[in-house]
Amino acid sequence: MMLKRLIEISRPVLWVNTIGTTITGMWLAGFLWNWDIVPILIWVTFPMNILIYGINDIFDQETDNINARKGGYEGAHIFPNEVKPIWVAVIVTNVPFLAYFALTLPLAATLWMLTYALFFTFYSAPPLRFKARKYLDALSNTDYAFPLAFVPLALGVAPLWLAVTGLMAWSIAKHAYDAIQDIPQDSDTGIVTTAVHLGPKNTAIWATFWWGVSTVLFALVNIPVAIVNAAIAGLLVYGIFKTPTPEKAHDLYKYSIAFPYIAGAVAGVQLVTGLVLGIYP
Repeated sequence: MMLKRLIEISRPVLWVNTIGTTITGMWLAGFLWNWDIVPILIWVTFPMNILIYGINDIFDQETDNINARKGGYEGAHIFPNEVKPIWVAVIVTNVPFLAYFALTLPLAATLWMLTYALFFTFYSAPPLRFKARKYLDALSNTDYAFPLAFVPLALGVAPLWLAVTGLMAWSIAKHAYDAIQDIPQDSDTGIVTTAVHLGPKNTAIWATFWWGVSTVLFALVNIPVAIVNAAIAGLLVYGIFKTPTPEKAHDLYKYSIAFPYIAGAVAGVQLVTGLVLGIYP
């Protein structure tokens, strides 16, 4: 039962953000499949996601308890007696992987992986707690793009840096946009996120800028992905410009969750086709 609960806390619906970028990193490196990716791929499933969302739930209990959207696929309500099992799960499932990577992978890949884990840890955990620091909360979410760097490096290939930086910009935008729906709860508990600081409409402007940057960078790599990115981002920010409220942001959140699935599918189909036909890389 505890395992089932821990999996729930790890938010499987959001695993696409770690698994998808890891697979894409392999494809961008020029491999349709490479067995060397298996340990990394296992790590970015439950282990990395219990680290991301388990630690987040531990340190967000105050806000989560007054947040009506928590308690389902958007995040769990945890109980005090679950804190220790979550920490145990985080340590037991992540430390062995990081140790293995340090012993077997190139130093550059290992450093990116360690930074990946640390950024996600201190997004929620004190003393850094990036999520409670305006602008740093969004900027720290560039770590969602790190697999596009460390996977190629682990496989002995130089990363496609335009794709890495494009996804970094995309992640900054999406984090700030998604936080609009949490403005009342974060504000009530003294958490000053970018969204709390700017308000709904100005946060939409901030997100528009970063999604615009990501679209330009993606266009230098792949036009179809850039078009899909601009279209979905445009629809999301239009909704907030039209009705600049946290409630509207919550209504649009399901489309925001679908965003990486759709954009990732467009990128993935092209990469797989190119690899199979021998026209990429």
